[in-house]
Amino acid sequence: MARYVQPVTAPADPYTDDRLLRSWLDRQLGPAGHAAAKDRLAALAADVTGPLRAAHDDAETHPPTLVRYSPWGARIDRIDTCAGWQTQRAAAARHAVVALPYQERARAEWGAAARVVQHALLHLYGPESATFSCPVAMSDGAAALLTRPEVDPTVRDTWLPRLVSTDPDTAVTSGQWMTESQGGSDLSRSSTTARPAGDGSWRLSGEKWFCSAADSAVAIALARPQGSAQRGSRVLAPFLVPRYAADSPLAAPGVDPTTAAPGVRVHRLKDKLGTRALPTAEVGLTEAYALPLGDPNRPGLTRAMTLVVVTRLHNAAAAAAGMRRGLAYARAYADTRQVAGGLLATSPLHRATLGTLAVDAAGAFALAGHAFFLLGRVEVGADPAAAAELRIVAPLAKLATGRLAVAAASEYVESFGGAGYVEDTGVPRLLRDAQVLPIWEGTTNVLALDVLRAIVRDDAAAPLLRRLDLAVDTARRLNPALADTLATTARRLRTSVDEISGDPDAVAVVAGAREFALRLAYALAAAVLVEQAAAGDELAEVAARLWVRRRLRGEEIAADAHHHLDVLC
Repeated sequence: MARYVQPVTAPADPYTDDRLLRSWLDRQLGPAGHAAAKDRLAALAADVTGPLRAAHDDAETHPPTLVRYSPWGARIDRIDTCAGWQTQRAAAARHAVVALPYQERARAEWGAAARVVQHALLHLYGPESATFSCPVAMSDGAAALLTRPEVDPTVRDTWLPRLVSTDPDTAVTSGQWMTESQGGSDLSRSSTTARPAGDGSWRLSGEKWFCSAADSAVAIALARPQGSAQRGSRVLAPFLVPRYAADSPLAAPGVDPTTAAPGVRVHRLKDKLGTRALPTAEVGLTEAYALPLGDPNRPGLTRAMTLVVVTRLHNAAAAAAGMRRGLAYARAYADTRQVAGGLLATSPLHRATLGTLAVDAAGAFALAGHAFFLLGRVEVGADPAAAAELRIVAPLAKLATGRLAVAAASEYVESFGGAGYVEDTGVPRLLRDAQVLPIWEGTTNVLALDVLRAIVRDDAAAPLLRRLDLAVDTARRLNPALADTLATTARRLRTSVDEISGDPDAVAVVAGAREFALRLAYALAAAVLVEQAAAGDELAEVAARLWVRRRLRGEEIAADAHHHLDVLC
């Protein structure tokens, strides 16, 4: 008897087959703007389905290694990465995944919506990048930080062009060295110190516990300036630290430029649950050369938040894109898997499962896409209303999509049955890699408390609630029941906001922060889907109705999800 081999069909093109993405771009860019982006997006999609998919597998199969010493005993702290990782690095530069929103020609073509085009690039690139989307995120955040007016022009002119280069031979990435073992997200306990060297540079000393993209050319590190009279986190200042001897003036003449810069030591690479292709390290700093990004003698945490907001949005984009790509893989498998005398794709139960996952993927996409839309308006249009809304949308989008992505990834693994539990199929990576999303750049609880602070200090809920009110009016033309639920949700959220503003330290307020933040995020996703549906997008209209029933009413949507599967994905 011949041995059975399961046929596996690859998903369709991630650009041309993603109707929600294409419809979103039509609305945000206009037909002409979308047409101007089409060739760029199609080219990246072709790479994703070809060489980048193979590079993704290679990088996951051959994780990074740390070489501490040269053959003759010199400490070099070199991180070796495989060809697949380098292919992903080159592709990110070549396709301007970081660079696009900083390019003058892109801003001339799309204005504030250059960030919308970048989000589309991330949506295509991220899910099969072996998590190179992480250094992409941190490089974008570093670039945004370098564009701030208080940054020394010499520092900006030296490093910004390299971070946003589209030439793989000159482009560099940035890491992020903020977390310390004693503090974690509690930055007030940071103990890394910085002292002025007298020539405009500073020297950093301390221990950084979780340093992602540790092979990057530079890192943005937080440190406490020497002599600071204030305690806590506000006085922490961001510094740019060259990772390699080639970029450090302290390096001895003739030293191998690829060795670690003087004062930078890589203690070990992290053995992580997921994101294994991504070099993450513990790093020690001893009088390491660093360049200040702004005046270190002035409180710098606000400056550093420029980077954090960008990376939180990238986290949301990675979550939403991973959900959509996982859905594509699960649907393609169902189209070929025979069960109980027929294709898995014809099972009403399985169709309902996939349809429900498609609704969640649409909600996550709406949150991530809206956040990038706001970021563009802040950067290019200096829109104060967008800035106020982004203050609360950034943590909301990140926390909600991260949790949705983990739940979805578990379902995708299960949808492959036993094959989903076998490492060499690649399917288990969906779940292992998704688990970092609710953790990196703030756990769900940390971000929920950030949402409370935004409401109390910045009245940040007001613009979001106004958007929800507008969605109620729009929904009345689409579906009265949908409008009624949104109106009821808006009233309840206003009551909650009043309670938070009245006594933000009340036990009930703090203890309920997570559920409140999630409900606020779900309401925002509904509002954005309604806006998209009003433009004539059938997928968004179906997703909006089912999302509201599932996430705001708590109803079972299986039958309708089964019925609308072919519309939703």
